[in-house]
Amino acid sequence: MSAVDDRVFAEVDAVFRARVERGTAPSSVWGVFDRHGLVASGGHGDRGDGRAPDERTVYRIASCTKSVTAATLLALVAAGRVQLDAPVTDFVPAFAEVDLPTSDSPVPTLRMLLTMAAGFPTDDPWADRQESISDAELDAVLRDGLLFDSVPGTRFAYSNLGYALLGRVIAVVAGAPYPDVATATVLRPLGLEDTVFRAADSRGFVVTGVRPHAGAWEPLPLTGPGAFSPIGGLFSTVADLARWGRHLASAYSAVPVGGTEEHPDEQPEPGPVSPADRRLMQQAMRVVPAAVVPGSARPTAYGFGLFVEQDPAFGELVSHSGGYPGFSAHMRWSVRDGLGVVAFENATQAKVSAAADRALDLVLAAQAPRTGRTLSAARAAQVAVTRLLADWSDDLADATCTPNVAMDVPYERRRRAIAEAVATVGADLAAAPVAEQSSAPTHLRWWLPGTAGRLRVDIRLAPLAAGRVQTLTVVAEPSER
Repeated sequence: MSAVDDRVFAEVDAVFRARVERGTAPSSVWGVFDRHGLVASGGHGDRGDGRAPDERTVYRIASCTKSVTAATLLALVAAGRVQLDAPVTDFVPAFAEVDLPTSDSPVPTLRMLLTMAAGFPTDDPWADRQESISDAELDAVLRDGLLFDSVPGTRFAYSNLGYALLGRVIAVVAGAPYPDVATATVLRPLGLEDTVFRAADSRGFVVTGVRPHAGAWEPLPLTGPGAFSPIGGLFSTVADLARWGRHLASAYSAVPVGGTEEHPDEQPEPGPVSPADRRLMQQAMRVVPAAVVPGSARPTAYGFGLFVEQDPAFGELVSHSGGYPGFSAHMRWSVRDGLGVVAFENATQAKVSAAADRALDLVLAAQAPRTGRTLSAARAAQVAVTRLLADWSDDLADATCTPNVAMDVPYERRRRAIAEAVATVGADLAAAPVAEQSSAPTHLRWWLPGTAGRLRVDIRLAPLAAGRVQTLTVVAEPSER
């Protein structure tokens, strides 16, 4: 993080302070993390004892729990105890009594449930009140029949029922209650001691959830563990959820073969769920219709217990919100940067996700321009292209580029175009680049200064170990007059 961090964090803090000041929630707490841990946090309002919340204050995290449910199931898959394409009826016999929407509908598989593609209707208001029901009561719900919005496996619809069923699968496969399996498999191995399924097990101050009523805040009772705990039953803290987000984000610390100049030795953090499976959780598995995320300008998909957004400036952003009666939670991070934000508030429908989204945008925008994880081969190609621009030689071009470069634009024509671009902006070919960008490890773009503008150079390597250039573009960018 740069020298402007304190100013950026002050801006982030102001976002959450303003929410308390305008009465969005009685309390609001946030944290920013990077690849090494929590780097800043803050809290505002009254958490219920006259004090502002801090990174150790306990809130319900609601549907952020789904990422833990997904991770727990993947750990069982990795151990060979269950397969993702198994039908749910293998573990929940009562589901066999559900009439499917069409005669050729498949029985929902675990993979369909994970990706919100089992065909069930969206069910937040109903499901949020089901946490404490028993397994027998859930079975009775199934035997009474279900409605479907689509054929299983064909379409996204956010379904809490699907994750309740996954929790039952986990319990059946592991032979123990879901909360115990998730705790022993994922939470405790990562040291998440303040992330629990029962308020009574919390070590810190537990905030009471509220809703607005008659100009005041009306407290709401806390529900206890039950058949729907896998959808959102966890309590946690900013410190713990930031630790969980950092662990998930670290799966992308793996450096491509060949190494990078910026990250020569960086490796994913080890844990109970492999880096490969943590990356799998953060893959776009099912497109989320725009109507599900109104107001979002980013294309969005669902992975395993996590949303994946595509941002034109920051790349992939991974997130999940949590909303329970009395609580709002959100976690999000940048796959590229490993920077993330977590935030909690204790009011129904507070939608702290909007503030967390703004906060992460502020943090990411404040970072110095990045070239990304450029391969060493791309750097070597940049050196060769720099020599080629300064003193064109067909032999050097042949050694630097793949044959298609000469076939796409003959060398003589290309050489003349480059000379014209250099002359147009008065480019200094011996100068150091004034800016760089990279959209992938095998891509590099840089700008050279000129007396009348800049020269933009783009290279993209072919998928050959030799690291040769398959695309070479040189463009003059004259100064505005």
